[in-house]
Amino acid sequence: MSILAKIPFSSLASMPLSPDASITDFRHLASYNWIDSITPTIAVPGSPDKWSPPSGPTRLKKDTGYFYTAQNAARHPDSPLEPLFRALLLTHPSFDLRSIDIVTDRNNLRKLLSFVDPGSAKYGAEDFTIQVEVIGETVVFCRRDAEVMQYIAPNEFRGYGHEFEKAYTTSQVKDSTGHHRIVEYRFGGLKFLVRYEVDGYVSPTGKSDAAPKSWPGSKLKVTLVGKPVPPEQCLEIKTRVAHKPLQMQDVMPQLWVSQTTKLVRACHSRGVFQPPLVEDVTDAMKRWETDHTDKLRKLAAVIAEIAAVAKRSGGPVLVKYSVAGNQLVLSSNDAGKMLPNDLYGKWKLVTEKEEVSPAKTQSMGSDGKGTKTVRKGAASRR
Repeated sequence: MSILAKIPFSSLASMPLSPDASITDFRHLASYNWIDSITPTIAVPGSPDKWSPPSGPTRLKKDTGYFYTAQNAARHPDSPLEPLFRALLLTHPSFDLRSIDIVTDRNNLRKLLSFVDPGSAKYGAEDFTIQVEVIGETVVFCRRDAEVMQYIAPNEFRGYGHEFEKAYTTSQVKDSTGHHRIVEYRFGGLKFLVRYEVDGYVSPTGKSDAAPKSWPGSKLKVTLVGKPVPPEQCLEIKTRVAHKPLQMQDVMPQLWVSQTTKLVRACHSRGVFQPPLVEDVTDAMKRWETDHTDKLRKLAAVIAEIAAVAKRSGGPVLVKYSVAGNQLVLSSNDAGKMLPNDLYGKWKLVTEKEEVSPAKTQSMGSDGKGTKTVRKGAASRR
């Protein structure tokens, strides 16, 4: 593994910045739920849990047991990003992946934002690693976590968040263990495809069922279950002790990255929750974006630099940040491919119906089939 580039925090002030620091052209594309099964199984489009709060004050027990911190990697370690593409291409079979500049989980963007703006994270920046692979002209970011699950022992206290969701929402998909969304938008002059998890929704939706689907060479099974839920109905849930309520600036980076406009801030006193409200944070999100223009321009510049280094490297890249060094270190990476082989074909330069001109032939590989060189990368939290 050789070092390709370093991006020290001190260099951000002199980086060329994009004039574009806002998210535009936001569009929800697809969604899925993970299903509790021995075989990796997702339901498309699935559905978030329905917001269905009990009336009056409610006492909850504290969280205990095992919980996912990176469910895609935990349930499908062979290719944590595969469900994103399966759900997307089942929902939009003709979607042109070549139109996308960056594919990533929300978590990666939050980590990179915490690098350029440590104040955006509640506890400041923390060490992290992101794996990067170039497919055609698209740069794919895959989160890599040391642990994909956490265990909360009975004698520990980590709050009431999981128990609150169980008590205040109702599952709409049988055996669901989490709902994930795929959206696209423009930011910093680049087109993004972003995956993230939501906690619930605030309007009813129906259900549908169909036969499962599978692909040769893939262990992932897909069932067609659920009905699409518009993004404006999705919500994020946060729980806090009453004497330390959640401040909007502490959650806004997460909401902004996924453009989630509904928020529940539930407060408790010794485990007793008062009836919470669903807040519309659309205006607050716009103000936050305007107030953080400088930081967001730096975020866009860092993402563009990582993409440029990855494209120049001719191979997959590992992005590592350490608090001690306070810099991003980009190194070559020799891990395996991120995706099943059939998905790489979705980045073909020329379809079978297109006529191959001499100019196009010269731009292809020696086999003349019109596929760009596929770089090898690796697959590995919300």
